[in-house]
Amino acid sequence: MYAPERQQEILRLAREGGRVDVLSLAEEFQVTAETVRRDLKALDRAGLVRRVHGGAIPAGRLDFEPDLAERDAVAADEKQRIARAALAELPGGEGSGSGSVILDAGTTAARLAAEIPLEAELTVVTHGLPVAARLADHPGLTLHLVGGRIRRRTRAAVDDWALRAYREINADVLFLATNGFSLDGGLTTPDLAEAAVKRTLIAAARRVVLLADSAKFGQQHFARFGELSDVDLLITDTGLSPDDALAIERAGTEVVRA
Repeated sequence: MYAPERQQEILRLAREGGRVDVLSLAEEFQVTAETVRRDLKALDRAGLVRRVHGGAIPAGRLDFEPDLAERDAVAADEKQRIARAALAELPGGEGSGSGSVILDAGTTAARLAAEIPLEAELTVVTHGLPVAARLADHPGLTLHLVGGRIRRRTRAAVDDWALRAYREINADVLFLATNGFSLDGGLTTPDLAEAAVKRTLIAAARRVVLLADSAKFGQQHFARFGELSDVDLLITDTGLSPDDALAIERAGTEVVRA
């Protein structure tokens, strides 16, 4: 297969799947990873894809925000491992903590909510409807649901009501979600209203734990709401390379690869 034919096929795969990664493409086309990187560089120069860590996404999708069901289906196994690893960060230790936590809106945070043991006694604050729904019948929790305008795509409360409520909180731990994170680009999300809430969340907790699968590393979206240095602990999956994990830790954020 000639390079233009291969690049056209890569573009098709990117548009159908929303993302392509270097190693899978190298195996698919029986070429080296360096050849694939050259293909992606050519497509990026042509404005057809945007390079992200380990691969590329179609141009025009950098700020595309899939709906909740689609996001929950992506990296499902990795998100489950991240959620289970996050239990150790509950105030007081895994499973039996007492204290106060903020759960950000997000699919991994919702998975963490479902994993909180019945014997846990916590005060939980969230603006995410799916998170609250999973915790509403939990016998040991004092649950506070923050209100505001509900974004249909994420089922999260945003705008002034949410911001005012979080400014009155001083929680032990925040479990934070993001659409993209990187050393240079910081923490980003497509929507300005969501970014404003996330920025307020970071200020409302003494410890910040970022729950993010490795596919989000290197991605940058329109609205920046913080720096990676704002995060005390990143819990991600083993798709994040040891070298990248080391670079993040050298910048001051502890990393757990679940």
